[in-house]
Amino acid sequence: MAAVTALSMSVTAFADEPYNSYNYDSWEDAVPSQSAYMVETTITGAEMGLSRLRDPSDPLYVSDTAPLSLNGARDIFIYEEDKELWVADANNNRILVLGLDDYQLKACYTGVKGSSVDNFLNPFGIFVNVSESLGQKVVYIADTDNSRIVKATIKDEKTLECVREYTKPTDSIYTVQSFNPKKLVVDKSETVYTVVNSVNTGSAMFSREGKFLGFFGANRVEVTAAVIAQRIWRMIASEEQLAGMKRNVPIEYANFDIDLDGFIYTVTEQKTSTDAVKKLNPAGYNIWNNARGNEYKFGDLQGQLWDPVTNKNFQTRLTDIDISKEGLINVLDFETGRVFQYDKECNLICIFGSKTSTSDQRGSMLNPNAVESCGKRVFVVDGSKNDITVFIETQFGKYVHAAFALYDEGRYVEAKSEWEEVIKRDGGYTYAYIGLGKAALNEEHFSKALKYFKTAYDQDDYDKAFKYAREDFLREHFTLIIIIIAVLIVLLIVKSILKKKGIKLIKRRKKPLAEAIPALFKKKKEKEGE
Repeated sequence: MAAVTALSMSVTAFADEPYNSYNYDSWEDAVPSQSAYMVETTITGAEMGLSRLRDPSDPLYVSDTAPLSLNGARDIFIYEEDKELWVADANNNRILVLGLDDYQLKACYTGVKGSSVDNFLNPFGIFVNVSESLGQKVVYIADTDNSRIVKATIKDEKTLECVREYTKPTDSIYTVQSFNPKKLVVDKSETVYTVVNSVNTGSAMFSREGKFLGFFGANRVEVTAAVIAQRIWRMIASEEQLAGMKRNVPIEYANFDIDLDGFIYTVTEQKTSTDAVKKLNPAGYNIWNNARGNEYKFGDLQGQLWDPVTNKNFQTRLTDIDISKEGLINVLDFETGRVFQYDKECNLICIFGSKTSTSDQRGSMLNPNAVESCGKRVFVVDGSKNDITVFIETQFGKYVHAAFALYDEGRYVEAKSEWEEVIKRDGGYTYAYIGLGKAALNEEHFSKALKYFKTAYDQDDYDKAFKYAREDFLREHFTLIIIIIAVLIVLLIVKSILKKKGIKLIKRRKKPLAEAIPALFKKKKEKEGE
């Protein structure tokens, strides 16, 4: 019920924000929260200056019929070194480059010179970095419907020159008939990883020279009752029955990103209880797949929710992931238009954004396709509204991010003042109490720590604080406890010695009741006689 309430709050009219923020408490109930991000602006074709593409006097002139708006944009990429925002404008078959300071058009590419195909056809993905082997900036483009990935250098604002094309592998392990790359990332060794449509065995890998290296980081098959039953049945079924059985295969992931350390993070769009979000090491293993792996949760936690805007039930559908330079994890939910932001340890920091049923509400989404971040800003591209929404950090977000940055480095005491500022603005922010509890532990203020952890319903840390508090009590009262124990031991020894010598404590002998009552009457008569 709380989650539905939070969802209802998120569809208010556009005043300060087109949504009201919420978070989850220790019981995984949705509760109102301060906004860590607010809408700074939305960038449309007009605001980008796409009219330049129709101006014959402009160096960026393309044609008199060049589209003046985005159309089904699928991906964005921020190249911070040159302060550029790259956009894969898929349905317009072009790649746009905007200045990151003013969001004005800097370049437009409709194809690659020297490649097998002159023009792009539905480019879905884009990645930009510096090639150490070439010593210059290069751009990788997933040219989806041309069945290729293009690696190109940048000649000028209208011309890309082909370095290499990555096409359908001819190896026997590649069994899919088509090759339609959708998204891609490139590591420091210039190995290319690409998500390919209809491939569920992981991302396809290519060496810098273009050689197919195999697949990387496939999802696991989700273990359900039906899967277990089929496995048992396969042990006793005939070959004919086996041939007619439906195969259980892993779900292909939708998107991925790579961090500064070379770890690849994947996100699976279809609902699954396994591998919804993964962090892969260079060997392709999910390092979150450990003893507590199932505790990592992403997106809305309440399962199926009702959206009063579209008047239908929905479930989280994670469609893109972004890892900031600071290590923050931004996960985009296609169904709600929300961005779920986590710290390095997968602790939920904040939720922002919303979905709308109309195309004229600024700051909310119809079909969000990609998310990117840069500094204090988060960018979301919408394939139906054909714009880019720019979210900027609020003052509350500034304190939260500063606190988490120190907390994740183990600098709990230094984070104390930041957590206190967070609580001033949002007294229900659960993790602030955990942070203050950790600070109190480090300062050996155990009673305070117990209070903070109790407020946050953090049982594990409460037990730890209680253990330290007990040990501290024993240390503080050690002398008194030893004296009391010594006195008790002495008393026991004295009692034992007296017992051995036959010395008993003098006790008043109690008369039996049968003797006591006559004696009382006798005394009474004697008194009356006197």
